Amino acid sequence: MGSDEYRIINLHECPGLRCRAAEWFCRKWGIPMTEYLSSIDECIAGRGDIPQWYLVMADNEIIGGAGVIDNDFHKRMDLWPNVCALYVEEKCRNRGITGRLLEHVCRDMAARHVRTLYLVTDHTAFYERYGWEFMCMVQGDDGNMIRMYRHASVPGKKL
Repeated sequence: MGSDEYRIINLHECPGLRCRAAEWFCRKWGIPMTEYLSSIDECIAGRGDIPQWYLVMADNEIIGGAGVIDNDFHKRMDLWPNVCALYVEEKCRNRGITGRLLEHVCRDMAARHVRTLYLVTDHTAFYERYGWEFMCMVQGDDGNMIRMYRHASVPGKKL
């Protein structure tokens, strides 16, 4: 699957996909659909730069997605905004989609004058290949420690 076979969309530009997107994210992450709908509706309303939601579409199928929210279930409220709910369907992995999605998110947020993004994950040595730097361990809302990454975009440099 080449990049011409899928497209990355900003959900605020396609509000008709709000319910499909919320249901898809809910199935992937187990967070109630109402939580996603609330955040997606705030994105669509466009009252601020955050939250933002993105989908990767192949034909009419959602094959990936991510969001940018204030806090992704951790106790470091000073480390925001957070890329969240990043997921690419298993059948579509290892094709560069994650990297293109992260680049799209970072560029879109930089255009909104948000130059630093954070991300929590259990993955090790994954996000580094996309320009993210491991910062520290942070306590999740569940009390467990989780890895915190940071990505700072610099104007004029390739992300």
